[in-house]
Amino acid sequence: MYYLGIDLGGTNVAAAVVDEEGVILGKASLPTPRDVPAYQVADQMAAASAAAVEKTGLSMADIASVGIGSPGTIEPDTGVIRYWSNLDFRNVPLASLVEERLHKDIYLENDANAAALGEFAAGAAKGSSSMVAITLGTGIGGGAVLGGKLYTGFNYAGMEVGHFVIEHGGRQCTCGRKGCFEAYCSATALIKRTRQVMEEHRDSKLWELAGTLEGVNGRTPFDAAALGDAAGGMIIDEYVDYLGCGVASLVNIFQPEVFCIGGGPSAQGETLMAPVRYILNREDYARNSVHRTRLVRAALGNDAGIIGAALLPLFR
Repeated sequence: MYYLGIDLGGTNVAAAVVDEEGVILGKASLPTPRDVPAYQVADQMAAASAAAVEKTGLSMADIASVGIGSPGTIEPDTGVIRYWSNLDFRNVPLASLVEERLHKDIYLENDANAAALGEFAAGAAKGSSSMVAITLGTGIGGGAVLGGKLYTGFNYAGMEVGHFVIEHGGRQCTCGRKGCFEAYCSATALIKRTRQVMEEHRDSKLWELAGTLEGVNGRTPFDAAALGDAAGGMIIDEYVDYLGCGVASLVNIFQPEVFCIGGGPSAQGETLMAPVRYILNREDYARNSVHRTRLVRAALGNDAGIIGAALLPLFR
């Protein structure tokens, strides 16, 4: 069986043909149209899909179904995007629009949930019975697969893990709350904190690496810390402490077989994972149990969402 996955992003529409094992056989990407009606976005999704299928040497007749991963507030049962600010989507029946163009059964899911499913089915958590995944990006996305099924909450708004509070009355979050996990551990938060520390430590190697405040990226404090820079080390120690706190709290809620971390900062590998694992080993309520959650780095990178979207019908 062959499945088609579509990753609808604010910048690009990516489509891929995937087999039952989650292996990508052909992939294509096109720019996401901006400031156009939703049907034109669906046109581009269909074009990317056709290009991906063509690369495999298959035809659309060989495709069993199509899955879509999209940001925003999603209703999987109706195939409607209730709200997505990036494209100003409000109550868009995206599944129906794509079905009219591809003439296939369409499955729609939140992109973070699709990415978690991709890691569960074909990535770092393959073969496990349950997993929780977080992605450290512009915000913090999250997803969970429990008992082989995606957990989404009764209203499909579950697993907004970026918005549980890890410091009461703490940093202001874009959601309106204060002290959210996202306000401390997203890549955006890491960059913002690095800039603050740079202004406080003008002699830091952070300036040599970034050049300007605008030149800071998620690697900057890690690179500075590796050079022995005290300010860089302080940023990373603080970041790891908060990340470990959030991970341990989520593990204590779900006790999944696998906990998976993805996103830009996870590219640091064991430089990040080892100290977070140390905190988890100290703060996991089940730390004395024979069966412990395994903390791993995401394996599929940017392909997680497209693979998970393609395999949605296998986990419904």
